[in-house]
Amino acid sequence: MSQTSYTKPTTNLSLPSSLWAATATPAPETPALVGEARANVAIIGGGFTGLSAALHLATGGADVAVLEAAEPGWGASGRNGGQVIPGLKEDPRQILARFGEKDGEAMVRASGAAADLVFDLIKRYDIDCDGQQNGWIQAAHTHAMLGDLQKRHGDWAGREADVAWLEPAELSQRMGDGRYHGGWIDKRGGSVQPLSYARGLARAAMANGARVYGSSPVQDLSRANLGRNGKGWSLTTPQGILRADKVIIATNGYTDGLWPGLAQTVVPVFSVQVATAPLGENMRGRILGGGEVLSDTHRVLWYFRQDAHGRLIMGGGGSAYESGAVSMYDGLRDRIRDLLPDAGEIEFEFAWNGKVALTTDHYPHLHELAPGLWAGLGFNGRGVAMATMMGKILADRALATAAPEHDFPNMRPRPLPLHFLRGIAVTATRTYYNFLDALDDKKR
Repeated sequence: MSQTSYTKPTTNLSLPSSLWAATATPAPETPALVGEARANVAIIGGGFTGLSAALHLATGGADVAVLEAAEPGWGASGRNGGQVIPGLKEDPRQILARFGEKDGEAMVRASGAAADLVFDLIKRYDIDCDGQQNGWIQAAHTHAMLGDLQKRHGDWAGREADVAWLEPAELSQRMGDGRYHGGWIDKRGGSVQPLSYARGLARAAMANGARVYGSSPVQDLSRANLGRNGKGWSLTTPQGILRADKVIIATNGYTDGLWPGLAQTVVPVFSVQVATAPLGENMRGRILGGGEVLSDTHRVLWYFRQDAHGRLIMGGGGSAYESGAVSMYDGLRDRIRDLLPDAGEIEFEFAWNGKVALTTDHYPHLHELAPGLWAGLGFNGRGVAMATMMGKILADRALATAAPEHDFPNMRPRPLPLHFLRGIAVTATRTYYNFLDALDDKKR
């Protein structure tokens, strides 16, 4: 199938300002593709999914090339909150009920192991990214949410995951106040400097033989005759052509019109974060001083943690428009002030955003779009861990691994009706959820 009528929109591809851009390890050299090249597997997109796939393909013996429009980690992989969260949005029992024993069990196993995969790669390849596996806390902002969290904790505890229930008093010790009614900690979770992690994955993939081309947006993807190797794919960039037997699309929130209908299967939303200047020692020990990360049960999610230098990072909200994302910065700063009411004047150093991809069913999607062509996208705010795992799973697909360690079911692409109205829908939903959250907070 040829997409010769597609022209990639002009985009500002300089690395946006953020805490991560200011503090990341240096970027590896990834020159643009110039001229013609050949690979067993071509990967479109140099975020966590694409780079994890490249690393696992390269160590599996494949000749792999990544085509990235800007540089590794330029998209949401280098602009998220850096929380490494195991599991999916729904609980194991819900996943099994929805997808059945075989597919559901595969999804639970893969998502449950995703955070451990991140930290295993960090250790194995000596990735310098401030990786800390000190646990992810999910906290109930209302008493009514405790039942759901207890079921979730019980599901994972029944699978012998390293989890623990947190009574209000213990959670208060970690938080410095009693705003939460209880919760649970999944000790498989943790945090990374996400841009450094992406760059570390790129270096590891390249050290194992993968080629990573930056400044190489794919403008055309079409079927090609590769001679005696049979049918494959041709990928055209501004300065070159890459021919490959197989292709993985790993563009997530930045998925565009390269493949018909794929962009319409997800809703891109700008994720928003702010960060303080490094806190004083007394404040550092007061909120998540053990290096944990936390997200709560607000409908419009709040999530926060400290970085390796004692900055408090707060994320939340989400907008279909970048202008709307920018307008949320002050609200996130107010949330930090609410967490630290006696800290005096708080200095804020950074505010940034980047597009993540949501799905209407809240599950990641793996698609086989055509023979030898796969896509993995839609991580719904859990992309550090699950995108890394999806890259490994996609690599196994391309390698035709007979008995992969982890797998995920194929899902038929379902473009959303009236996708062009997604911005209105996201804005209306967020406004309604903010209203309900505000009512909850008054009862706190």
